[in-house]
Amino acid sequence: MARPHLDGIAVTNTEGRHVVLVVEDEPSYQDALDVGLTIEGFIVVGATTIREARELMARATPSLVLLDVMLPDGSGIDYCREIHETVRTPVIMVSARASEVDVVLGLEIGAADYVTKPYRLRELVARMRAVLRRPQTPARSGDGPITIGDIDVDLVRRSVTKQSRSIELSRKEFDLLALFAEHRGQVVTREQCLDALWWGLDLVDTRTLDTHVKRLRQKIEDDPPRPRHLVTVRGVGFRLDD
Repeated sequence: MARPHLDGIAVTNTEGRHVVLVVEDEPSYQDALDVGLTIEGFIVVGATTIREARELMARATPSLVLLDVMLPDGSGIDYCREIHETVRTPVIMVSARASEVDVVLGLEIGAADYVTKPYRLRELVARMRAVLRRPQTPARSGDGPITIGDIDVDLVRRSVTKQSRSIELSRKEFDLLALFAEHRGQVVTREQCLDALWWGLDLVDTRTLDTHVKRLRQKIEDDPPRPRHLVTVRGVGFRLDD
C-alpha cells in the first residue's frame, strides 16, 4: 500500500485529524495499521527503519509516533529517547517484547505508553486517544528555575542543582520532582503521581512510586530518613516544602 509522506502535513489538518507516524518493519502490522487507523480517522505515515523515520520527522512533526522496539537499523528504545529529547512528540512503543523489564525500560526513557503484540486495534486506538488527550507542556524560553530552599529545578533545561551542585536524576525522577515543584507547598496525591507519570498502567503499583520518592530523597535531602523538603502526607501523598 502506498503511504503518504509528511511533506506539507501539519500536526493536525483542517479537519482535526491527527497525523500518526508508524515505525514498523513487519509488513502485516504496517498494512493493518494503515487500514485500521485510517478508518478510525487518523492520517497514517509509515516508516520501516529509524533512518526513514528521522527523514520524515525532519520534514514535519506528527501528533504521535507508534514505534516498534526491534528495527533493522537500530533499537526503538534508543530512538524513543532521541525523540523525547528533541521534538518531544509522544511515543507509544509497540513490541512483541512483553516482559515487565522491557515495559518499564520503555516508560523510563520517555515513552507515553507501551503496547505489546499481538494487540487489539480497538485497545491500541483507545490508548492513542488517551495519550493525545494528555495536556502537552512544551518548555517556554521565559520559564525560570523553581527554587525550593537550596534546590533549583529548571524545567526548561531539565536540570536540578543543590547549592549550585548539579544533581543527576533519571527521567522519571526528574518528572516526579517537576510535578512536586510545580505544586510546591501543596499536597500531590498518589493518584495524581501515578496518573501524571505512569498513566494508571496496571503494572505500576504504589511501591514503584515509593521507590522513586526514596531515590529522590537520597539525592536532594541532607538527611533522607528525616526529609526537610519532600515530605510524606500520610494516607494521601507527598508535599514539596521550602
